Amino acid sequence: MGFFSGFDGRVAGGPSILAADFADLAGQVRATGAGGAELVHFDVMDNHFVPNLSLGPAVAASLVSATFLPVDVHLQVINPDDLIPAFIEAGVCSISVQPEAVRHLYRTLAMILAGGCEAGLSLSPATSPEAVEWALPYVDYANVMSVDPGFGGQDFIPEAADKVRRVRQMADVPVEVDGGITEKTAPGMVEAGARVLVAGSAVFGGDPATEMGKIIASGRRASSGAEPG
Repeated sequence: MGFFSGFDGRVAGGPSILAADFADLAGQVRATGAGGAELVHFDVMDNHFVPNLSLGPAVAASLVSATFLPVDVHLQVINPDDLIPAFIEAGVCSISVQPEAVRHLYRTLAMILAGGCEAGLSLSPATSPEAVEWALPYVDYANVMSVDPGFGGQDFIPEAADKVRRVRQMADVPVEVDGGITEKTAPGMVEAGARVLVAGSAVFGGDPATEMGKIIASGRRASSGAEPG
């Protein structure tokens, strides 16, 4: 059973390594684990779907071997089918794709699942959940982006909370949120139904263990008054 398919509704958190110091990537990820992180969010960018270029399967494989945390890959690329086999081979636990960049969504999700990984959909801020309604029964989780994909450090888009609520109404899957998540923005997302908090700049802008712990704690305090996710 994977991380998302076995999820029990608690609030969990993980770092987005896009904001990490790549010279000490493994060390920084391990520090977030000391702060309570339960997964690592690994952004893959191709300078085509988004105006940025990031890391590939070789780095993912190295990170898998260097940390006990499951590695959650977010493909922000054109033609994700071309990269999915290499990330499966790298040993990652889950892979999400942007439906805006996929030609045949069912086929792509089936490829991820057939490779033994959990499959997810990542929704850009302007993408309606209704656009992927028919694919939701085939995913293990949904990633609601609260910034446009492509860069760290962007301003949080508060309307993403409404999208989280809508996704929770449409599908019984864990909702991950990514983009501008901080100690202050996490509670509102949790109250809307999010349960997996991904944070980058807010974590690596200070001591990773301390900052990761603060974000998770703020989300868990909010969950005590929120409906179960």
